[in-house]
Amino acid sequence: MPRHTVFGLFTIIAILLGPRAGFGQGPPREQTPAQAFDGQVSMIEREVLGLAQKMPANKYDFAPATGTPPAGTFDGVRTFGLQVRHAATVMYQLSAQILGETNPVEMGTDENGSNSLRTKEQIVKYFQDAIAYAHKAMRTITPQNQAAKIGPAAFMGAHTYDHYGQMVVYARLNGVTPGGPPPPAAPANAPRQAPAR
Repeated sequence: MPRHTVFGLFTIIAILLGPRAGFGQGPPREQTPAQAFDGQVSMIEREVLGLAQKMPANKYDFAPATGTPPAGTFDGVRTFGLQVRHAATVMYQLSAQILGETNPVEMGTDENGSNSLRTKEQIVKYFQDAIAYAHKAMRTITPQNQAAKIGPAAFMGAHTYDHYGQMVVYARLNGVTPGGPPPPAAPANAPRQAPAR
């Protein structure tokens, strides 16, 4: 059996059993597949969107340089902003597949979405909208249709967290620690502070 198939099956089993079963914190609560996958989207919203919101706007064009710690090869990798756009674009694609709809967004080059998405504000909004669409999709999974929908639902989490791992590296290279709440939004008329170096 191919390695990605085995990984997919373990991912599905882990999601369906829930985190309590894996950590021995009492009996697992019963969840429908829709609840389990919608919970996965909520975790993406909390962790991945949280990091996208925490990363300073002037770091959205950041990508590690070749030789960054200590001798990595980073030629041609996505910038932080493209990581967020790509994760959101694929979430749209998979959600549309689950819903049986036409993908509502442009896939763009390398599945990075529209090149009109340039600023942090635009990219975060795009990601928030992708999450809302994913919640809608996950809530349509029923016992009657789960055989057709569970594959793209499981892949959404695996794919998003693959890119989240890369986003974490980019963030840490820029002094941003994942987790915790995003920074508060500055009032529109507040003077901007230079980021700490």
